[in-house]
Amino acid sequence: MKNEQPKAGLPNLKPSIIWMINFGFLGVQMAFTLQSSQMSRIFQTIGANPNDLGWFFILPPLAGLIVQPLVGYFSDRTWAPKLGGRRLPYLLLGTIVAVIVMCLLPNSGSLGLGYASMAAMCFAAITVAFLDLSSNVAMQPFKMMIGDMVNDKQKSYAYGIQSFLSNTGAVLAAVFPFVLTFFGVANTAHKGDVPMSVKLSFYIGAAILIVTSLFTVFRVHEYDPQTYAKYHGISEEDNEEKVGMFTLLKKAPKAFWTVTLVQFFCWFAFQYLWTYSNGAIAANVWHTTNTASAGFQAAGNWYGVLAAVQSIAAVIWSYVLAKLPNKMHKLGYAGSLALGAIGFGSVFFVHSKMVLIVSFTLVGIAWAAMNTYPLTIVTNALSGKHMGTYLGLFNGSICLPQIVASLASFVIFPLLGGKQTNMFLLAGIVMLLGAVSVFAIKETSAEAPEEPHTPIEE
Repeated sequence: MKNEQPKAGLPNLKPSIIWMINFGFLGVQMAFTLQSSQMSRIFQTIGANPNDLGWFFILPPLAGLIVQPLVGYFSDRTWAPKLGGRRLPYLLLGTIVAVIVMCLLPNSGSLGLGYASMAAMCFAAITVAFLDLSSNVAMQPFKMMIGDMVNDKQKSYAYGIQSFLSNTGAVLAAVFPFVLTFFGVANTAHKGDVPMSVKLSFYIGAAILIVTSLFTVFRVHEYDPQTYAKYHGISEEDNEEKVGMFTLLKKAPKAFWTVTLVQFFCWFAFQYLWTYSNGAIAANVWHTTNTASAGFQAAGNWYGVLAAVQSIAAVIWSYVLAKLPNKMHKLGYAGSLALGAIGFGSVFFVHSKMVLIVSFTLVGIAWAAMNTYPLTIVTNALSGKHMGTYLGLFNGSICLPQIVASLASFVIFPLLGGKQTNMFLLAGIVMLLGAVSVFAIKETSAEAPEEPHTPIEE
């Protein structure tokens, strides 16, 4: 067993560096939001049966479950200064693939494969899988670099910036179809084809992903292995040692598991929001289930607006949560999730598109808490050893609930009458369970006290 090294402590970083560490997250989140907000619309437009949507929504979390631990494991052992360092080479790889796939996915109905054909469904499913694989590869470095480079004192601020940029990207991506339609871009197409408003949204999102990712790659300088080891109080060989992922899970701090329990309920609920929102809004507000109708496509645009409302609410609420003292973190976390549960359940009862703004504002409050507290609590409880691998494994607390929710939907959806609105009542109950489970969390910190006058890193 290796001896612990004297720990210098991570230095304070200039705010500009923290912003640059996170800046590319804006583009990555745009890719995720376009996928989550338009995926149901795309699949139903090309002929997917609502009963079968769960199959397609299994693919993204399955991809994340496999890829993110691997990115963490291998990036812990990577040092390629010409490509950016430790985490940034994976950001470059993920961005390149994501951009290609973002140009392919919205054209799933334009290749002459046939409406509701197996070929069209398979093409769309494969492109979604690759989009999520690449987006996960591009996303994970941002989470890891905060763990690598930001001390406990600044970590809440850093994740707050990440949440702000994430939600800003989500707002932009969500409103693209609505705004493009407003400026005259076609929002309907012939049966089986995805409207041009959606296609252009993906193309614009791909361009922004390239620009924001390159900003992070060129402006961030990761710590070399010697400096990383000194700041984290480990030896340079610690991240090289071959430790199995199951062994690491056995050694994970208790906070890792209690936060995972909360995450299960939260991400289970959100999987149903992404799967059934378009259909539920079309049924309740526009009174249609015809995917080729103007009403269904209008519902898709309005869901984009509501997703933007959710993200704006999350940005505002993140600032509220940041003002709470540490002793009130759990109350803020649980209260936010409880408000989100009300928002989910209310979608079942609402038949006005304007009132849905209130519902999705409450959902956004829960989203803010989900993007503020979990990573802060977990990274504070971890030492610098195997940071990337642990964060990749923690991503399972996001992916597994979505997989379980999708598989469960094949039983639950028919039991609830085959109505997409009914799934929101269930999601509200599950989110409420998440709020209650917050009180099982006990926050801990693995970071040693900093030396006096910790330098500010240039």
